Amino acid sequence: MLSYSPAMSIWKKLRYKLEWLCLQLLYTLIPLLPRKAAHGLSKGLGSLGFAVDKRGRNIAIENLTLIFGEEKNDSEIRTLAKKSYRSFAQTVVDQFWSKRLTAESIETYCSIEAEDWDVIDAARETGAIWVTPHYSNFEWIALIMGFRGYSFTIVAQDFKNPSLTEIYKKNREISGHKVIPQRGALRQLLKSLKNKGHAAFLTDLTIPPSKAATIIECFDHKTCVTAIHAELMKRTGLPVIPGICIPSDDGTYLFKSFKALSFGPDDNEQTIAQACWNIFEPHIRENPAPWLWMYKHWRYLPRVEETRYPSYARKNDRFEKACERQIG
Repeated sequence: MLSYSPAMSIWKKLRYKLEWLCLQLLYTLIPLLPRKAAHGLSKGLGSLGFAVDKRGRNIAIENLTLIFGEEKNDSEIRTLAKKSYRSFAQTVVDQFWSKRLTAESIETYCSIEAEDWDVIDAARETGAIWVTPHYSNFEWIALIMGFRGYSFTIVAQDFKNPSLTEIYKKNREISGHKVIPQRGALRQLLKSLKNKGHAAFLTDLTIPPSKAATIIECFDHKTCVTAIHAELMKRTGLPVIPGICIPSDDGTYLFKSFKALSFGPDDNEQTIAQACWNIFEPHIRENPAPWLWMYKHWRYLPRVEETRYPSYARKNDRFEKACERQIG
């Protein structure tokens, strides 16, 4: 149901309504497509996005050049950027197409490979903290685990248009999960985990420097990411189970689960968040295209840093103080 603030301008109300209508159309029509057609649509939309989104395309090319410029030429970098758009488009299309999924049918499109099934099985009784990056179809990792009986509490950023938030929320909860807003999330997550629940996080989510953030080395560049998963691990002692979604050319996915991470009393938010990222970086480096390269991963520029950073990186006093605390 659409609801808007009385103070909202007429133009903004109209724009929000049009956005809702377009998204509702996708929510209705995409699940009607055969799987191959949905996969083909995502390729077309990804190529279109790469062609028309000049700002995002330039960010993706600059990010990829920053990390792979010494080993790949301009043509290869551009191809990777285009593939990144296609991968993201497939994740978006599949999020709407997931309306068709059931506990039985999802096994046709998504398989699981685990390094330690005993930990995953034990997590049914104890709860766990599950982490993954913005890589390939990270949405379906949560869905397949939900259909297997692991009900996650997921923190999701609200859209400025609240009606869009509700549509995405419905999709993410189809396999039994609970999506909560960022405000007051730590309290709700802690309550769920203490009741043997599960929480899922995207560990490469960059956020402004704050108490809920920490700084990690990401492809040898400093970035400020969420630290909520690390804080919860410290408070609960629950296992941290990393996993990544690996795409196939036919539109299917492999969810690869790694051994659970364990930490000691000397670990802090930074060392825990860094350990999580260190699991994922080699896989992203090996097959970089499915990562969100059009995203501003390195927003903050360290004052004393010989390493080159993207042109969009800016100096930030709070980031610099956090860097100094980390070194100290």
